[in-house]
Amino acid sequence: MTEPFPGLEALGPEAAARTRTAAEHVEAVLKAAILEGRLAGGTALRQEELAARFGLSRMPVREALRRLEAQALVDVLPHRGAVVTEISARDAADGYAIRRALEPAALRLSIPRLTAADLAEAAQLIAAMDSEPETALLGQLNRRFHMALYRAAGHARMLAMVEQELAGFDRYLRFHLAAQGREHMAQDDHRAMLAAAGAGDAAAAVAVLERHLDQAAATIAAFFARRAAVPGDPRGVIQS
Repeated sequence: MTEPFPGLEALGPEAAARTRTAAEHVEAVLKAAILEGRLAGGTALRQEELAARFGLSRMPVREALRRLEAQALVDVLPHRGAVVTEISARDAADGYAIRRALEPAALRLSIPRLTAADLAEAAQLIAAMDSEPETALLGQLNRRFHMALYRAAGHARMLAMVEQELAGFDRYLRFHLAAQGREHMAQDDHRAMLAAAGAGDAAAAVAVLERHLDQAAATIAAFFARRAAVPGDPRGVIQS
């Protein structure tokens, strides 16, 4: 009988020592295997099989899967349970192309109509992203920040499309923060965009946003290329 999870090797002693609980150990092992591509997208992660593989009860396995779901590394699907998240370079490129077409237009239209309250909300959301410890909430805060700057554009259908794309991007943001760390949120771009918007300089704000999205698209493409060529080397910077 084939052993479950043939691509799932345990962490070495040094890495294992850094995990404090059984759930953290399971999380660390699965996270490394997913980010390095040893557990392919769509792989079922059955609690009973994982518990047997690690020699643990189901409780720490369930907790590890919950944490991985928060990082967009695992999806919990109806009738299937937990599976490794399926994301692709092509889907990411499509998403960024759509954002690149819509968001600069929304920002350009919005800036002349932004209120002091809109700008204050955006500033508060940047501060919230700086201090938020939960990766699962960073995507929501990022989406709210962008929409705070776009919402005065005055075109409901456009804004609905923008918000839909930002919501879809959340899984990529969380995936890359899991791979590379929260210091790669590109908050300097957010601050520069807000400063230009506050000064009423639509051209400068749009230039920052376009650079922000272009760098993000290039970075995520490079991430996938590196992972395909050199498993275990998920480096780079993710823009949001």
